[in-house]
Amino acid sequence: MAIRPSLLQRGDTIGLVTLGSPLDANTINTRVQFLRDMGFNIVFGRHVYSSDGIVAASAQQRADDLMNMFRDPSVKMILATRGGTGVQTILPYLNFDVIRQNPKIISGYSDITVLLNSLYQFSNLITFHSLMLIDFRPETPAYNFNQFFEATSTLNSPRMIQNPPNLDLRGLVPGNVTGPIVGGNMTSLVNALGTPYEINTKGKILFLEETHSPTTMIFRYLTQLLMSGKFQDCLGIIIGECTNCLVSYGTTYEDLINALLVPLRKPLIINLTTGHGFYKAAIPIGANVNLNSTENTLTVIEPTVS
Repeated sequence: MAIRPSLLQRGDTIGLVTLGSPLDANTINTRVQFLRDMGFNIVFGRHVYSSDGIVAASAQQRADDLMNMFRDPSVKMILATRGGTGVQTILPYLNFDVIRQNPKIISGYSDITVLLNSLYQFSNLITFHSLMLIDFRPETPAYNFNQFFEATSTLNSPRMIQNPPNLDLRGLVPGNVTGPIVGGNMTSLVNALGTPYEINTKGKILFLEETHSPTTMIFRYLTQLLMSGKFQDCLGIIIGECTNCLVSYGTTYEDLINALLVPLRKPLIINLTTGHGFYKAAIPIGANVNLNSTENTLTVIEPTVS
């Protein structure tokens, strides 16, 4: 069983880290004020405001910021400011034993995907494919906050992950499987293939989402995951949205799923609202979930915090 971090409560301290691309100071400051207005205390990694071209700071510096948050006993949750690119470069500098001994909530998506899955694989820690600092603003739909806090601040179990009204999950291959859920952003996962940090899908339920990639690129990603055995190893498949993805050669995102994934005959659900979409379901990486693609349900069957 994976390690559950302690639940988050108002008045707790959140540690902010910029682990990929830089984020402008004004955005950081306005989002931080939103969190403070919600009742949280904030501490900053040394390089939260830094900028070094494509990334915020060196891989060692960004990794040190993350490790310092895990070591700080006052920090209850670690929140990524944003994703962007470059997160995988910090992985060789992390001490997964120290992280295992100091479990904390950590939340993010996009390029943070590779970190979330690595923390589960190497530290056995449940992590959260959910909100980042950039999402803490008045325009964020209540659904996103409800999902986030239900996953991180309650012991509710079982918890059904449901899309907002009129955005139903759809089963393409019927079935019923239970196992740990892994996955997230396709670009992030494909970029880690062939490295020590590539995702392990054996006996897992794999979910995927993507943004701003034409379907020619999605075809490449799905093919690479197929040729790497990731779909063959998994128990079932959950496909999220492809946000702002252009259609190429008259072939849609769903066309690719039907052509490449349906023939595997693994339980398969599509249309999960999470990640880069407007609505963001909170997915607990490493937690046991039930995927019932006959009834079109996704249920977290255990508490994800303690």
